[in-house]
Amino acid sequence: MYNHSMTEFILFGLTEGPEKQKAIFGVFLILYLMTLIGNFLIMVTIKMSQTLGSPMYFFLFYLSFADTCFSTTTAPRLILDALIQKKLITYNECMTQVFAVHFFGCMDVLVLILMAYDRYVAICKPLQYITIMNQHICGILVILTWIGSGIHSSAQIFLALRLPFCGSNVIEHYFCDLQPLLKLACMDTYVINLLVVSNSGAICMVSFIVLLISYIVILYSLRNHSTEGRRKALSTCTSHFIVVVIFFGPCIFIYTRPPTTFPIDKMVSLFYTIGTPLLNPLIYTLRNAEVKNAMKKLWVDKV
Repeated sequence: MYNHSMTEFILFGLTEGPEKQKAIFGVFLILYLMTLIGNFLIMVTIKMSQTLGSPMYFFLFYLSFADTCFSTTTAPRLILDALIQKKLITYNECMTQVFAVHFFGCMDVLVLILMAYDRYVAICKPLQYITIMNQHICGILVILTWIGSGIHSSAQIFLALRLPFCGSNVIEHYFCDLQPLLKLACMDTYVINLLVVSNSGAICMVSFIVLLISYIVILYSLRNHSTEGRRKALSTCTSHFIVVVIFFGPCIFIYTRPPTTFPIDKMVSLFYTIGTPLLNPLIYTLRNAEVKNAMKKLWVDKV
């Protein structure tokens, strides 16, 4: 009989074996703390610095916020589960994690689109930039990212709540997501998987294509700029494009395919749930002179 009232699941985790679990605990604890510190420094620097008041840094603040929350949806449990032999997660906690992962993951996607749009207006329509990207418009765009993320994650949790479970309750992953949950469902999941692909998969693929086209247009328009203008614009856009590739590549691999799982899925998921939020602060600080100078002024010169 179908069990519509599953009370708990068991997360398989990344790997088995006490020694490997200890290594996972140490490595990912360090990575998570680095993620928190890096994104926290960016957010505080942007809020406190008078030189980082442009829309680009306004959106960067929310990207760092989304990265921090996105990493927090999976990393702490992964770290704590490394110390536990039986990795239990209640049904409600699992559904909450599904919602949170997709909410902050979608927010990451939408903020990256806003950042690309900001660069497009700044480079392709410089005379209208102040008018188009004023503070009021930027605030509305951020509110729309919250609404869009809520709609996307609500659709995901609606699909997850409809799944009946029976038999095994072992999730072959280190966090709850729709794909591993579909494997446990006692029903034909073809239609639901199609909905997942048309939702998460389409968002990833369409957003990536839109971002790719926007950067091609930006690069084409740079031919009319001065050498110094091209250098500065290329530096900023290159940073953005690196973030886009390392985030969307794994997401497209996971969410735009039939309901099959591969051994490499966990490593790919690690890259976009934990790796990308860690790399973003490094990319935006090491490749951005304005952010580095603002951080030096606020954090180094005061010490």
